[in-house]
Amino acid sequence: MEVKNKIDIDMYRNRIKRVLITEEEIATAIEKAGKEISDSYDGNPILLVSILKGSFVFLADLCRKITVPCEVGFMCAKSYYNGTVSAGVVKITMDLEQDISNYHVIIVEDIIDTGRTLNDVVRLLKTRNPLSLKVVTLLDKPSRRKVEFNADMALFTIPDHFVIGYGLDCAEYYRSLPYIAEYDETK
Repeated sequence: MEVKNKIDIDMYRNRIKRVLITEEEIATAIEKAGKEISDSYDGNPILLVSILKGSFVFLADLCRKITVPCEVGFMCAKSYYNGTVSAGVVKITMDLEQDISNYHVIIVEDIIDTGRTLNDVVRLLKTRNPLSLKVVTLLDKPSRRKVEFNADMALFTIPDHFVIGYGLDCAEYYRSLPYIAEYDETK
């Protein structure tokens, strides 16, 4: 097993360039999204599908704001491979265990950047005949699209910055920040 070297905590903190979306702004947007989802699916079977790893924090907070019964499933799709620029290749490394044909599926994503990852995941899940399929994303970065893809609900639209926090990482770090921040790639 590989042991990581000790991290220079000052360098770690200095990579946080500025806060783009505060913890309070995120909480308010999630409250609103939870109400909208609850109103739309009242009495229908919902399966929230988290695309790991980045969306687990968003999923946890969102499902607590949804007032109708829902189940949770997990998939892992990778395209960054420890860098700050998408590799352009999407790989499903963990798939759902549920048969989704009896569910209204809501994919819960942390960020839509190029659109490749979500495009591939949506295409795959549609072949499994869910009752309906929608995408909710915390962050949308439309200026980076490489494929035509739009979420059914985007809580925030952001400019072309590499962002960290609230589940989003850089080489697995910064996920625990309670806000969305711009990552300083120059340091």
